[in-house]
Amino acid sequence: METRTLPDKEKKERMAYTSFVVHEFAEAYKMEIPKGYRYLKKYGGLDFTRKHWWVLHTDNQRHVIREIFDLCKENGGYMR
Repeated sequence: METRTLPDKEKKERMAYTSFVVHEFAEAYKMEIPKGYRYLKKYGGLDFTRKHWWVLHTDNQRHVIREIFDLCKENGGYMR
């Protein structure tokens, strides 16, 4: 697998968007930010966000958060 080095601006934008998603996800599902981060990491939400951030950032944030939740649920995630 070939690894591509991102320009600094793109790295910063991707990191900012990923941070935004973690915060919004935690808020939407009423959990502490560290717990939201761990949940997203464990069930593939962070990998998905990092891989597809360029497309995701153009969509409605509520739809994105729900899409990531659905992905995590498919990967075994569960919330009460």
